[in-house]
Amino acid sequence: MRVILFGATGMVGAGALIECLADNRVTAIVSVSRRPTSLTHPKLREVLHSDFFNYSAIQSEFAAADACFFALGVSAVGKSEADYSHLTFDLTMAAATAIVSECPQATFSYVSGTGTDSTEHGRVMWARVKGKTENALLALPFRAAFMFRPGFIQPMKGVQSSFRLYRAAYVVTSPFFSLIRTLFPRFVTTSENVGRALINVSDTGYPKRILESDDINRASG
Repeated sequence: MRVILFGATGMVGAGALIECLADNRVTAIVSVSRRPTSLTHPKLREVLHSDFFNYSAIQSEFAAADACFFALGVSAVGKSEADYSHLTFDLTMAAATAIVSECPQATFSYVSGTGTDSTEHGRVMWARVKGKTENALLALPFRAAFMFRPGFIQPMKGVQSSFRLYRAAYVVTSPFFSLIRTLFPRFVTTSENVGRALINVSDTGYPKRILESDDINRASG
Protein backbone atom coordinates (compact mmCIF):
# COMPACT_ATOMS: atom_id res chain seq x y z
CA MET A 1 0.00 0.00 0.00
CA ARG A 2 1.38 3.41 -1.01
CA VAL A 3 0.17 6.13 1.38
CA ILE A 4 0.04 9.91 0.97
CA LEU A 5 0.08 11.51 4.42
CA PHE A 6 -0.82 15.09 5.31
CA GLY A 7 -0.15 16.34 8.83
CA ALA A 8 2.78 14.15 9.89
CA THR A 9 4.04 16.82 12.29
CA GLY A 10 0.75 16.90 14.23
CA MET A 11 -0.44 14.41 16.83
CA VAL A 12 -2.76 12.30 14.67
CA GLY A 13 -0.51 12.43 11.62
CA ALA A 14 2.59 11.55 13.65
CA GLY A 15 0.74 8.61 15.16
CA ALA A 16 -0.34 7.47 11.71
CA LEU A 17 3.21 7.76 10.40
CA ILE A 18 4.59 5.59 13.21
CA GLU A 19 2.02 2.89 12.50
CA CYS A 20 2.66 3.07 8.74
CA LEU A 21 6.38 2.59 9.25
CA ALA A 22 5.73 -0.47 11.42
CA ASP A 23 3.12 -2.08 9.14
CA ASN A 24 4.41 -4.38 6.40
CA ARG A 25 1.32 -3.69 4.28
CA VAL A 26 2.50 -0.10 3.82
CA THR A 27 5.32 -0.16 1.30
CA ALA A 28 5.82 3.60 0.85
CA ILE A 29 4.76 6.81 2.58
CA VAL A 30 4.86 10.21 0.94
CA SER A 31 4.58 12.83 3.68
CA VAL A 32 3.49 16.27 2.45
CA SER A 33 4.24 18.99 4.99
CA ARG A 34 5.72 22.43 5.50
CA ARG A 35 8.52 21.17 7.73
CA PRO A 36 10.29 17.82 8.03
CA THR A 37 9.74 15.28 10.75
CA SER A 38 12.63 13.93 12.79
CA LEU A 39 12.15 10.43 11.35
CA THR A 40 14.15 8.69 8.66
CA HIS A 41 13.14 5.38 7.13
CA PRO A 42 13.55 3.62 3.76
CA LYS A 43 9.77 3.70 3.26
CA LEU A 44 9.43 7.42 4.01
CA ARG A 45 9.74 10.22 1.47
CA GLU A 46 9.15 13.74 2.78
CA VAL A 47 7.91 16.34 0.32
CA LEU A 48 8.18 19.87 1.70
CA HIS A 49 5.49 22.10 0.26
CA SER A 50 4.49 25.65 1.18
CA ASP A 51 1.24 26.32 -0.71
CA PHE A 52 -1.49 24.00 0.56
CA PHE A 53 -4.00 25.48 -1.84
CA ASN A 54 -2.06 24.62 -5.00
CA TYR A 55 -0.40 21.27 -5.74
CA SER A 56 0.54 21.69 -9.40
CA ALA A 57 4.26 21.61 -8.53
CA ILE A 58 4.03 18.23 -6.77
CA GLN A 59 1.06 16.64 -8.57
CA SER A 60 3.21 13.74 -9.77
CA GLU A 61 3.85 12.69 -6.15
CA PHE A 62 0.23 11.54 -5.93
CA ALA A 63 0.51 9.04 -8.79
CA ALA A 64 -0.18 5.39 -7.96
CA ALA A 65 -1.34 6.15 -4.43
CA ASP A 66 -3.48 3.54 -2.74
CA ALA A 67 -4.54 5.69 0.20
CA CYS A 68 -4.43 9.23 1.52
CA PHE A 69 -4.56 10.06 5.23
CA PHE A 70 -5.50 13.72 5.68
CA ALA A 71 -4.80 14.83 9.26
CA LEU A 72 -4.26 18.56 8.80
CA GLY A 73 -6.37 20.85 10.91
CA VAL A 74 -6.54 24.22 12.64
CA SER A 75 -8.29 25.39 15.77
CA ALA A 76 -11.45 27.45 15.30
CA VAL A 77 -10.66 29.56 18.38
CA GLY A 78 -10.58 33.25 17.48
CA LYS A 79 -11.42 32.70 13.82
CA SER A 80 -14.39 33.94 11.82
CA GLU A 81 -16.43 31.36 9.93
CA ALA A 82 -14.99 32.63 6.65
CA ASP A 83 -11.41 32.27 7.86
CA TYR A 84 -12.00 28.87 9.44
CA SER A 85 -13.78 27.64 6.33
CA HIS A 86 -10.88 28.76 4.15
CA LEU A 87 -8.34 26.93 6.34
CA THR A 88 -10.51 23.83 6.69
CA PHE A 89 -12.86 23.35 3.73
CA ASP A 90 -10.84 25.11 0.99
CA LEU A 91 -7.51 23.69 2.15
CA THR A 92 -8.78 20.12 2.41
CA MET A 93 -10.62 20.21 -0.91
CA ALA A 94 -7.57 21.61 -2.70
CA ALA A 95 -5.59 18.53 -1.70
CA ALA A 96 -8.45 16.07 -2.28
CA THR A 97 -9.26 17.33 -5.77
CA ALA A 98 -5.58 17.25 -6.73
CA ILE A 99 -5.28 13.66 -5.54
CA VAL A 100 -8.53 12.38 -7.06
CA SER A 101 -7.63 13.87 -10.44
CA GLU A 102 -4.29 12.04 -10.35
CA CYS A 103 -5.32 8.88 -8.57
CA PRO A 104 -9.09 8.18 -8.35
CA GLN A 105 -8.44 4.56 -7.33
CA ALA A 106 -7.16 5.76 -3.93
CA THR A 107 -9.04 5.61 -0.64
CA PHE A 108 -9.24 9.01 1.07
CA SER A 109 -9.49 9.16 4.87
CA TYR A 110 -10.17 12.50 6.54
CA VAL A 111 -9.61 13.07 10.25
CA SER A 112 -12.44 15.29 11.41
CA GLY A 113 -13.79 15.21 14.98
CA THR A 114 -16.66 14.08 17.14
CA GLY A 115 -19.59 16.47 17.02
CA THR A 116 -19.17 17.25 13.32
CA ASP A 117 -22.49 18.41 11.84
CA SER A 118 -23.38 16.54 8.65
CA THR A 119 -26.47 18.74 8.15
CA GLU A 120 -24.23 21.83 7.80
CA HIS A 121 -26.95 23.88 9.51
CA GLY A 122 -26.28 23.45 13.23
CA ARG A 123 -25.49 26.21 15.71
CA VAL A 124 -21.79 25.35 16.17
CA MET A 125 -19.63 27.01 13.54
CA TRP A 126 -16.69 24.58 13.42
CA ALA A 127 -19.07 21.60 13.30
CA ARG A 128 -20.91 23.06 10.29
CA VAL A 129 -17.65 23.66 8.43
CA LYS A 130 -16.35 20.18 9.21
CA GLY A 131 -19.68 18.71 8.08
CA LYS A 132 -19.53 20.61 4.82
CA THR A 133 -15.99 19.35 4.28
CA GLU A 134 -16.94 15.74 4.98
CA ASN A 135 -19.93 15.90 2.64
CA ALA A 136 -17.85 17.34 -0.18
CA LEU A 137 -15.19 14.66 0.26
CA LEU A 138 -17.76 11.88 0.21
CA ALA A 139 -19.06 13.23 -3.12
CA LEU A 140 -15.66 13.01 -4.85
CA PRO A 141 -15.07 10.01 -7.15
CA PHE A 142 -12.51 8.22 -4.99
CA ARG A 143 -12.60 4.43 -4.80
CA ALA A 144 -13.77 5.02 -1.23
CA ALA A 145 -13.75 7.81 1.34
CA PHE A 146 -13.97 7.57 5.13
CA MET A 147 -14.50 10.27 7.72
CA PHE A 148 -12.78 9.70 11.07
CA ARG A 149 -14.36 11.49 14.04
CA PRO A 150 -12.22 10.83 17.11
CA GLY A 151 -13.19 12.40 20.41
CA PHE A 152 -10.61 12.45 23.20
CA ILE A 153 -7.31 11.10 21.83
CA GLN A 154 -4.63 9.83 24.18
CA PRO A 155 -1.18 10.52 22.64
CA MET A 156 0.97 7.37 22.44
CA LYS A 157 4.58 6.54 21.57
CA GLY A 158 5.85 10.05 22.23
CA VAL A 159 3.57 11.96 19.85
CA GLN A 160 2.01 15.24 20.91
CA SER A 161 -0.43 17.82 19.63
CA SER A 162 0.86 20.74 17.58
CA PHE A 163 -1.57 23.04 19.44
CA ARG A 164 -0.18 24.46 22.69
CA LEU A 165 -3.59 24.57 24.37
CA TYR A 166 -4.22 20.91 23.55
CA ARG A 167 -0.77 19.91 24.82
CA ALA A 168 -1.52 21.60 28.12
CA ALA A 169 -4.89 19.87 28.32
CA TYR A 170 -3.27 16.46 27.76
CA VAL A 171 -0.77 17.12 30.56
CA VAL A 172 -3.61 17.92 32.95
CA THR A 173 -5.87 15.03 31.93
CA SER A 174 -3.28 12.28 31.40
CA PRO A 175 -3.39 11.03 35.03
CA PHE A 176 -7.15 10.58 34.66
CA PHE A 177 -7.16 8.86 31.28
CA SER A 178 -8.18 5.48 32.68
CA LEU A 179 -11.13 7.10 34.43
CA ILE A 180 -12.12 9.05 31.31
CA ARG A 181 -11.95 5.87 29.26
CA THR A 182 -14.13 4.06 31.81
CA LEU A 183 -16.74 6.82 32.02
CA PHE A 184 -16.84 7.72 28.30
CA PRO A 185 -15.64 4.66 26.34
CA ARG A 186 -17.50 5.68 23.18
CA PHE A 187 -15.63 8.98 22.96
CA VAL A 188 -12.07 7.92 23.79
CA THR A 189 -9.33 6.50 21.56
CA THR A 190 -5.55 6.74 21.18
CA SER A 191 -3.23 8.09 18.51
CA GLU A 192 -2.04 4.50 18.02
CA ASN A 193 -5.59 3.23 17.40
CA VAL A 194 -6.33 6.03 14.96
CA GLY A 195 -3.18 5.23 12.98
CA ARG A 196 -3.93 1.52 12.88
CA ALA A 197 -7.55 2.13 11.92
CA LEU A 198 -6.53 4.40 9.04
CA ILE A 199 -4.39 1.61 7.63
CA ASN A 200 -6.91 -1.19 8.22
CA VAL A 201 -9.85 0.73 6.77
CA SER A 202 -7.87 1.65 3.67
CA ASP A 203 -6.79 -1.95 3.27
CA THR A 204 -10.05 -3.82 3.92
CA GLY A 205 -12.80 -1.18 4.18
CA TYR A 206 -15.38 -0.63 6.91
CA PRO A 207 -19.19 -0.92 7.01
CA LYS A 208 -19.60 2.80 7.81
CA ARG A 209 -18.30 5.82 5.94
CA ILE A 210 -18.22 7.87 9.16
CA LEU A 211 -16.26 6.39 12.06
CA GLU A 212 -16.71 7.65 15.61
CA SER A 213 -14.24 6.78 18.38
CA ASP A 214 -15.76 3.38 19.11
CA ASP A 215 -15.64 2.53 15.39
CA ILE A 216 -12.02 3.67 15.27
CA ASN A 217 -11.12 1.43 18.21
CA ARG A 218 -12.94 -1.48 16.59
CA ALA A 219 -11.30 -0.88 13.20
CA SER A 220 -7.85 -0.63 14.78
CA GLY A 221 -7.90 -4.37 15.44
